[in-house]
Amino acid sequence: MIKEDIQEASKILFEHRLNKTGLTSLKQLEPKTINDAYEIQENLKLRYLELKDNFCIGKKVGCTSLAAQNQMNIKEPFYGNLFNRYSSKNINLLNSKNFFEPYVEPEISFRIKDDINISKAPFTINDIDYLLDGLFCSVEIVDFRFSKPLSEIGALNVISTNGASEYWIRNENLIRIKDVDLNNFEVSLLINEEIVDKGNTRNVLDNPLNAVIWLINNLAEKGEPMLKGQFISSGSCTKAFRIYPKSKIKADFNQLGSIEFEYI
Repeated sequence: MIKEDIQEASKILFEHRLNKTGLTSLKQLEPKTINDAYEIQENLKLRYLELKDNFCIGKKVGCTSLAAQNQMNIKEPFYGNLFNRYSSKNINLLNSKNFFEPYVEPEISFRIKDDINISKAPFTINDIDYLLDGLFCSVEIVDFRFSKPLSEIGALNVISTNGASEYWIRNENLIRIKDVDLNNFEVSLLINEEIVDKGNTRNVLDNPLNAVIWLINNLAEKGEPMLKGQFISSGSCTKAFRIYPKSKIKADFNQLGSIEFEYI
């Protein structure tokens, strides 16, 4: 894609984000390759950063389960950006006026320990203590922006819309990674006090740390380091569930805590 088309595509997506509206397609501006998709996402990121008092606080990883990858017809996850303007620590209320067609996903998240020296990449699971200083529970609100089934939207369009990341909620309780068995940790999602799904960290590339390593190495190849204090939301432990006004949402992470809010 030429530069002008990338800029125009990101402009359209940004305007729909600000107006909380959906669209059918980008028509001739749809990304044709994964590089196109990430270039649109990067240009969209610049537009987000022009908002008052807004900055990037980390990354999200999406499509980390085999089922999700099959649905999107891709062979690996994708990523997007997290912004402070569209995130919060534990909150009680989330206003539906700020969303289009939101879905909720409970995720294990991590904090970067120090600025990452990408010259040392590729990293492995053995480098976790060097890369991260803890984990915590979080919830991502995703919104696919396009008014058609996910299978028809396609991975490239989702990547271009910042990986569909709309809002991110985190718990403040930072926990040592070695204290949690991320190979087999159960997470439950409740809507209006009813369990709608029981998931497991196994659903996130077999272990959320694999998603972290994938992301950091992928960014390193592009020359982008993650910085001290930034966050990585590693991917949903359950299926994504559409949420509607007048709903009580609870993501239960057992001994790690929970995140609860009302979607009004």
